[in-house]
Amino acid sequence: MNVDEFVTTNEPKAGGETFQLENSKLLDIDLDGSVIAKAGSMIAYSGDISFEGKSSAEGGITGFLKEKTTSEGTPVMEATGSGHLYLADQEKKIQILELDADEEISVNGNDVLAFESSVSYEIRTIKSIAGFSAGGLTNVSLVGPGSVAITTHGTPLVLQPPVRTDPNATVAWSGVTPGSHVDRAFSNMIGQSSEETYQLEFSGTEGFVVVQPYEEREPQQ
Repeated sequence: MNVDEFVTTNEPKAGGETFQLENSKLLDIDLDGSVIAKAGSMIAYSGDISFEGKSSAEGGITGFLKEKTTSEGTPVMEATGSGHLYLADQEKKIQILELDADEEISVNGNDVLAFESSVSYEIRTIKSIAGFSAGGLTNVSLVGPGSVAITTHGTPLVLQPPVRTDPNATVAWSGVTPGSHVDRAFSNMIGQSSEETYQLEFSGTEGFVVVQPYEEREPQQ
């Protein structure tokens, strides 16, 4: 294609939503106020927008979003002003969810890309989950109303309970609280200790669970 065609094909799309996708891996926020976003996710912006680090909900200084199997914080930032803010995260696919008032979803901190300032947030730790670090399983509870953008490696699968999932492939859940399940058959079958021995167990018939076709493992020290 010629230069004009290239520009026309790839320029920002017109739209009326605050959160909208330019493509499956790039989020366009039509900002008029403030949003919370994952630090390092900004790839471009236009207009008058300022950025600052956001203090932790637990009193820390670099952010509250935590990976589910480690105690490492995921730094976040607050973007304030008016204009267009473009976000992406390592070519992960972006899913936009619209939360109604008091509607809640619990998300792995590493998979939260951005959310509107009207959304309240809180760290939730489930300390009884087997196979995790001493800190337990840590996710971020997001409560509407407002838009939330989460990321997944590949196209997500949404499952209805009852279901058991690999913790490293579990992105989010809503309307249900996980327990733990230990399946020694995996270790016996493989002949050595396997992370698949430890599973999240979602009981009942309410809510949903989001998994991805990828296992996010704890970084090696």
